[in-house]
Amino acid sequence: MLSNRIQKLRPSATLAINAKAIELKKQGIDILKFGTGEPDFDTPEHIKQAAKQALDEGFTKYTAATGIPELKAAIADKFKRDNSIVCAPEDIIVSVGGKQALYNILMALLNPGDEVLLPSPYWVSYADMILVCDGVVKTIDTRPNHFKLTAKMVEKAITPKSKVLILNSPGNPTGMVIEQKEIEKIAEIAQKNRLYIISDEVYEYFLYDGKKHFSIASLPDMQDLVFTINAVSKTYSMTGWRIGYMTGPKEFIKPISSLQSHSTSNPCSIAQKAALAAITGPQDCVKEMVAEFEKRRDFVYEGFNDIPGFKIEKPEGAFYAFPDISATSKNGFELAELLLEKARVAVVPGGAFGKEGNQFIRFSFASSIADIKEGLRRIKKALS
Repeated sequence: MLSNRIQKLRPSATLAINAKAIELKKQGIDILKFGTGEPDFDTPEHIKQAAKQALDEGFTKYTAATGIPELKAAIADKFKRDNSIVCAPEDIIVSVGGKQALYNILMALLNPGDEVLLPSPYWVSYADMILVCDGVVKTIDTRPNHFKLTAKMVEKAITPKSKVLILNSPGNPTGMVIEQKEIEKIAEIAQKNRLYIISDEVYEYFLYDGKKHFSIASLPDMQDLVFTINAVSKTYSMTGWRIGYMTGPKEFIKPISSLQSHSTSNPCSIAQKAALAAITGPQDCVKEMVAEFEKRRDFVYEGFNDIPGFKIEKPEGAFYAFPDISATSKNGFELAELLLEKARVAVVPGGAFGKEGNQFIRFSFASSIADIKEGLRRIKKALS
C-alpha cells in the first residue's frame, strides 16, 4: 500500500499537457506546444565545449556531494556581484536542478503542521513539495494586485503556525515582478514574525521594460532567514543539464548537505563543469536571449488583446503570458482541452497553478515568433 505521503502528490499538469502533445505529434498531427517552461535556444557553444573537455579529461567520477569547489566559488562570486548577497563557497550547495534545492530546504525546515505561505497562482511543484514534506499549504490570492504579492497580504495571512513564505519574482506562471519597496516591507514582517523565506530567483535575468531584480537576502539582517535558490536551467538554456544551487542560513547548510549526500549524492560531474563555464564565461548569450524574449512578450501581449474573450496583464518578466479567459465561459482546463483538440495548440490550464488560476491559461512564449503567430491565429479561429 502506498504511503500517505506519496498519495498527496498530483501529476504535473504542465508535463501531462506536454506528454499529450508529444503523443499527438507522434500520430502525425501538427501540434504547436506552448506548455513547458523551456527556452527554445540551444545551450551556448562555450558551455557545451566545457562539457566536452570534461569528458575528454575523464572528469566522470564522483565529486563532493555539494558540488566542486571551483563551481561553488563561482556561484558565491555571482551572488555577491549580481545579488549583493555575501556568502562563502562553503555556504553554497549545488543540486540536481533548482527543484532539488527547493525540496531539500523544505525537508530541512518543515515539521508536520507547519504552514507555508504560498502566493497564488504559483508554480505547480511548490504545493506538492510542501505537502510531501508534511507541511500545510496556505495560499495568498494575488489577483487583486495584478498577481503581485504585498506586505499587507502577507501580514493578513500569517498565523502562529506560519513558518515559511515562498517568493518567486519574476513569477511563474504570471510573469509579474515584486517591486523592491514591497520586498523590503515583506522583509520587515518576516523579521518581526521570525518567518523563513525561500526566494526562488531562477528567472532573475528575464526582465523587461527596464525592470530590476532585487534579492531579499541582500537586506540587512535577512541572511539568517532567507534561502536563495537559482539554477543555470533557464538563464543559459540548460534545462536538461540539471544544475541548481542555493545558499541560506549557515545552521541549515550542513544538515541539507547531509540530506543531499544520502539522496542523490553529487550533481552530474560533467554538468558541473558546464555550469562553471556558464557562470564565469561571456554573458552576451543571456542578453541576446532576453532581448528576443522581450520581442516575443510584446507580440504575445498584443496578440491576446486581439482575441475576443481574453484579458491579459502585460508580463514584466519570465516567459509566460497568463490571460484571463473567464469571458469565454470556460475554465482553464476546459479551454486547454478545447484548444488542444480543435486548434492543435497546447497550453497549460491555469488551475494547475492553484484554484486562483482556474479562469486563466498559461501560454509559454519560449517559442519562435512564427510559431507564436500561428498559435495565436489558431486560438482566435477556434474561438470565433
